[in-house]
Order: sequence, then C-alpha cells, then structure tokens
Amino acid sequence: MPTTAPTTNRQIRLAARPVGVPDDSSWRLTEEPVAAPGVGEVLVEVLCLSLDPAMRGWMNDVRSYIPPVRIDEVMRAAGVGRVIASGDPRFAEGAYVSGATGVQEYALLRGDDLLPVDLDLAPAARWLGALGMSGMTAYFGLLDVGVPKEGDTVVVSGAAGATGSLVGQIAKIKGCRVIGIAGGAEKCRWLVEELGFDAAVDYKSEYLKSALREHAPKGVDVYFDNVGGEMLDTVLARLARGARVVICGAISQYNATGEVRGPANYLQLLVARARMEGFVVFDYANRYREAAKELATWIADGSLVAREDVVDGGVDAFPAALRKLFDGENTGKLVLRLAD
Repeated sequence: MPTTAPTTNRQIRLAARPVGVPDDSSWRLTEEPVAAPGVGEVLVEVLCLSLDPAMRGWMNDVRSYIPPVRIDEVMRAAGVGRVIASGDPRFAEGAYVSGATGVQEYALLRGDDLLPVDLDLAPAARWLGALGMSGMTAYFGLLDVGVPKEGDTVVVSGAAGATGSLVGQIAKIKGCRVIGIAGGAEKCRWLVEELGFDAAVDYKSEYLKSALREHAPKGVDVYFDNVGGEMLDTVLARLARGARVVICGAISQYNATGEVRGPANYLQLLVARARMEGFVVFDYANRYREAAKELATWIADGSLVAREDVVDGGVDAFPAALRKLFDGENTGKLVLRLAD
C-alpha cells in the first residue's frame, strides 16, 4: 500500500480508432490529479488488469452490446485493486475489489459498481480469469447456451485461451468428450496432458477438416466458438443432429480491415436441425456468485486448472501486452500487473 497519498494518476486513453491490429499510435499516455472519493465513491489503486479480445471490438465506432470507447476516453478494462480511500461504508481502506477500473493506476468508482475479492482464497490475477469474467463466460456460455449432455462431443476453438481452456475443462467435468483447437504443438500438449482434453488439433500444422473427422466421427454436439471465420465454417460442416453452436467471439475477425466474414456453411444448421446462438456474459450478472462458488470448488478439488499469463509493467506496457492476444502468444488468461 502506498505510504503517502497518491497525487498523480497515469492513464492510457484511446487516441485513434485502429485499422487492423492496434499499434502504439492508437494510444495516448496522460496524467491527471488523483481525485478524492465523494459519498458512495471509492478510490482504488489498480493492481492488475484483464486483457481480453473483446477490447478490440470496443475500439470500433459501431453498434454493439456495449457503447464504444470514445476518443480520448480512458481505455475500458476490468481490474482488481486495493481500496485506498472510501466514501462507501461497505468498502474499508485496504480491502480488495474488482470492477471496471480502466487502464489507469487509480480508479474512482461507485461502490455499487465494485465486488469484493478475497486474495487469501486466490491471487488477484485469478479474480480476472477463472474467478472473473473468463470463468463467468465459460460457465454460462457452455452450460446455459451450449447445454452439454453427458457423452456429447464438445469442440472448443481458441482452446488454450482464457475462456476456451475453462470451457473444455467444464465440459470434461460434465462427462463430455472434448476436442480443443489451438495454435502450436506446445499449447496442444498443454490441453491434453495438463487439462485433460481428449484431443487437441493444431490448426497451424494440421488440416482441421480431416482432424475433426478423426476425432469426432459421429459429429460435433456442441461447438464453443471463439474464433469465427474459416474455422467456424469448417466445424459447421461436422455438426451432429441437434447440435448447439455457441458464439462467444470471433478473434480471427477483430482486426480485419474489410467486412467481417460471416458463416458460408450456415445451411448446415438446417441439415443438422442445429441452432447457433450468441451470448453476452453481462446478461448473467445476477448469477455471478453462483458460478464463482462452483468454479472455486472445482479449482480447490483439482477438477479445474486455472492458468494466468501475467505480464509485469506499468500502464506503459499495455499496448504491447494487448498485442500478445492477437499474436497468439499467450496461454491461459492474459493479465497486466501494475502493482503488488
């Protein structure tokens, strides 16, 4: 905890809407005085930030499930931090919380927008991963939207990422056969040898269509899609009757400079009497505690392995750290640590 009250807050603001992968010109580093909390407000020292593929979509000035980040606005991000001053009796100084802190060193937030976190139960980064939005996304996307049944074949794209790695493990807990799609031999080994996936397909070196015929000879019952594009089309061609396709994200399309590619094989939904459904995790906010409790139980008993890829650095490190997502460098949940 700071020995003296902070006076300056450093922030990353959106300087320009990127075309393709965001580069350093997309951002502006600014400073402003640290404000004191008013009634109902809490001043939080940000310890770590969640880096998510969804951030790329938030930078575009298009209609979506959440308003875009405005030019010159502090970049939107979820974070975990320490309360250093409070105008809300629910949050004492020294308490740890999570919320939409933004990419900055100190965040002034309403107490109503914060959740307490217990760092004795799990480290700060895990409250952004398996016990945070990644965990909530995997839990509700698979169980409520995908509705897996024991014995189903579940395929997950982006399987070595923060959400995909959890989806596959939850499917295994529910008695499914799980096939992960990831990039690189090391990631595929991790999925099978450490996380217990039944098979993993390296899309960089294997022909996905034939690999799916081998690993899912009776078809795919649930497809949890984080990638979109050509990969979605390939899996649609292998759907079993009554399959469920869960649209979580489309990282292959986020940096496209032309129009987003839609599914060409959508008629397979008709042939297989299948359904494809998108979801937004924020719609399940009133059930987060339910999911966190079960996820924490699975982690405690060893059924679920949580992995964080933590990048150290101040807010200055944010632009380069974010690019790791789109370069496919990270395994597990990508987190930027600002302070201890």
